[in-house]
Amino acid sequence: MDASIISIGNELLTGQTVNTNAAWIASRLNLAGFAVREIQVVGDEESEILRAISSAAEHASLVLITGGLGPTRDDITKHALCQYFNCSLQEDPAVLKDIRGFFRRRGLEITELNRRQALLPDKATALRNPGGTAPGLWFRQNNTTFIAMPGVPFEMKEMMDHQVIPALEKQGGKQFIIHKTILTQGIGESTLAELIAVWESSLPETIQLAYLPSPGIVRLRLTAQGDREQVLKRLIDQKVEELHLIIPEFIWGYDDDTLEGITGEILKQHGLRLGTAESCTGGYIAHRITSIPGSSEWFNGCIAAYANLAKEKLLNVSPELIRNHGAVSREVAEAMATGAQKALNCHYAIGISGIAGPGGGTKEKPVGTVYISVAGPSSVISRKYQFGDNRERNIIRAGNAALALLKEKTESDLRIAK
Repeated sequence: MDASIISIGNELLTGQTVNTNAAWIASRLNLAGFAVREIQVVGDEESEILRAISSAAEHASLVLITGGLGPTRDDITKHALCQYFNCSLQEDPAVLKDIRGFFRRRGLEITELNRRQALLPDKATALRNPGGTAPGLWFRQNNTTFIAMPGVPFEMKEMMDHQVIPALEKQGGKQFIIHKTILTQGIGESTLAELIAVWESSLPETIQLAYLPSPGIVRLRLTAQGDREQVLKRLIDQKVEELHLIIPEFIWGYDDDTLEGITGEILKQHGLRLGTAESCTGGYIAHRITSIPGSSEWFNGCIAAYANLAKEKLLNVSPELIRNHGAVSREVAEAMATGAQKALNCHYAIGISGIAGPGGGTKEKPVGTVYISVAGPSSVISRKYQFGDNRERNIIRAGNAALALLKEKTESDLRIAK
């Protein structure tokens, strides 16, 4: 079943509200075996809503609509649906009872505006809304299912999970959409594509490959669709195994894995603790680490030593070292890492110093130059990186590179220890 999503609301077009509903719905439909072919965003204009619905109905067998079902004057979705389906609004007693109960439980009297929310297109089946006052609407016409839901995220999600998805799955043959995402780091998208070109050409028609690049990381998403779930999974697993033989040094995880999560598990399993000494990233790496529940079991803390004086006083970096080599140098990054080891009493420490930009670069050290060091129990590993000229992307790429280097170092040390 091909699906189209229509999000309604002027606030979505002006950027005041991020359209998270569409992303969530698309993800949820994919898990249930429905393929989303398009997402449309329109304002609170009846003509625009009608145009979007008509366009979606031309090629989609499922049209999901969110927004515009509230009680205020700009909520005109029901009126547009009445025009599209050539029907009229009629009061639904069961929905009115739900709305009265909603207000009674809160010790409030129902308003006339809210009472009007019980007026529904007479060709629609109501979807009850236990979390709010706007019911959902279900239409069927010319072999296409149309479903309108509230724009309030938690109301929409409740309706999707407990009413919409179960009903859709009962309509016809179950299709499965299997995704597998391979996470790579340390290689650009075009270079990666060249390395795996033969493997990519060998993919069967049932499997599609998408390149999903982000700063410092390229995700390879394999998608298989069909009615035999286990066959699809085996096929995906086979192609992943083949890929791992081609680029093992660049693959670090799968699906929802994170560099900080994977490395944290390694440290936790072996009773090792980590600290960070950050200059150009300003605590970004520590932020990612502490976003993980339970990271206190393996992370001691961060010293965000931005100024040279902070490097000297907090990390015991020699002023002569900074004078002779510059704050952005391998020598200083290593001194920051070893200094953090002592100051934070940890087995491993990351030291990072660089020029994030947009200013501060020189001919010898242009914007994007970053030195990263990881100090372990017996040795230090260091790398120089040359990123781009965008400050935000440089910080993200530096964070990814630092965590990848930490993973490399800890795994190497553990192999040697065996």
